[in-house]
Amino acid sequence: MSSIKKNFLYSSILTTANYLFPLLTYPYVSRVLGVTNIGICNFVDSIIHYFILVSMMGINIVGIREVAKSKSNQTQLNQTFSGLFWLNTITTSIALVILVIVTMTVEQLRGHWQLMAIGAMKLVMNYMLIEWLYKGLEEFKYITIRTLAVKVMYVVAVFVFVRNAEDYPIYYLLSVLMIVLNAVINIVYSRHYVSLKMRNVAIMQLMKPFAILGVYQLLTSMYTSFNVAYLGFVAGETEVGYYTTASKLYNILIALFTALTGVMLPRMSSLLSEGKVDEFKAWVDKSNNVLFTFSIPVIVFMIIYAPTIIYIISGVGYEGAVTPMQIMMPLILIIGYEQILIVQTLMPLKKDNAILINSLAGAFAGLVLNVLLVSNLKSVGSSIVWLVSEITVLGCAQHFVSKFIDMAFPLWKMIRLVLINIPMGIGLYLISVIVENRWIALISASCFLILYTALYNIQFCKKLFCKQSSVIDKL
Repeated sequence: MSSIKKNFLYSSILTTANYLFPLLTYPYVSRVLGVTNIGICNFVDSIIHYFILVSMMGINIVGIREVAKSKSNQTQLNQTFSGLFWLNTITTSIALVILVIVTMTVEQLRGHWQLMAIGAMKLVMNYMLIEWLYKGLEEFKYITIRTLAVKVMYVVAVFVFVRNAEDYPIYYLLSVLMIVLNAVINIVYSRHYVSLKMRNVAIMQLMKPFAILGVYQLLTSMYTSFNVAYLGFVAGETEVGYYTTASKLYNILIALFTALTGVMLPRMSSLLSEGKVDEFKAWVDKSNNVLFTFSIPVIVFMIIYAPTIIYIISGVGYEGAVTPMQIMMPLILIIGYEQILIVQTLMPLKKDNAILINSLAGAFAGLVLNVLLVSNLKSVGSSIVWLVSEITVLGCAQHFVSKFIDMAFPLWKMIRLVLINIPMGIGLYLISVIVENRWIALISASCFLILYTALYNIQFCKKLFCKQSSVIDKL
């Protein structure tokens, strides 16, 4: 098995676990805590996430890229790691001070000071996590094993310690303790790979991409995590509960493709640095094949069975999450293709200014639409904001990719795959209408989806992409 296949396997397990393990506990937690307390935790966490973005800036991207570039030279690797670490130390200190001031001065946050204090610990330990080091070194096996072990402990702890609605601070604390434990292990284990230096560290040359990509992350959050914070301030924690519940399934589904793009970033950077442009384009095309083949049927399935899925995940009282979930589902394809354009293409090309423009366009659309829609449409409005903002980013990113390496949007490929999935969509809808028992309907529809995809979609794609043997073999 090639290193790409191994890394994709480990990264798939890792990224999916980041969402799957919380999903294992979510049906229990959502029933015990209720939609409002779930909303409080997610509202506070969205605020903390903003400060983490300020703290981390562009290190998760720059760190992977620079570590991958310098890993063959130990001296250079130590200098790069040290420079990034000390740069991150400065930004984290600034973010922590601002967080304390905001918590003390904003009344709505001061009312949740216990959760904000827990969130401050998350901010500090997220900086100590240095996950970018291990991803840049392509140590995906280590990352996966460590993460799975910690998450198993988390799942057990949730069922043991979260017993009633008043335990929502414990629930949030347990999620933060996962990061604490992972960070401690990472810091200790990092001594096998790098040494932290105080002198002759590479800081100045890292500051520009660190800042530019950091602003990109902050602007991107204007139509992702900002939605949650703004929704909480404008419409209350219950609507946050609906919105975040609706996004649970989307996050798990996009996680698999995120695993691929995360694995591909260091490899694509290496291909470009070696001048292998044709091979670079071939890998981008393979990523497109995987995304389009499997995302379209999943989107159709999720939209039709959203009411049943929400009920199974969260129970009674979460009906307000159904429409937001249906609106979010096309994001599987939209954001998946965005990741191909930005993470696999523009980032390895080091087109940081283009990436910044993409995020500016998305942030502007997100900010305007939040003001226009959310106060009236609430969680439904937040979902529309997210969808339209991501479409805006996709359009901008496609423009730059076409400009830099002459790669157009695979429109004909998408149209043909949509057409071939129309009979499947009709079949799924008929099952939902005919079968009254929701469990039997969902199981029957799932079997039909798998069978249809196996018999028709993969065979069709083998013919469509005749130059390749199969979608899976390309990995």
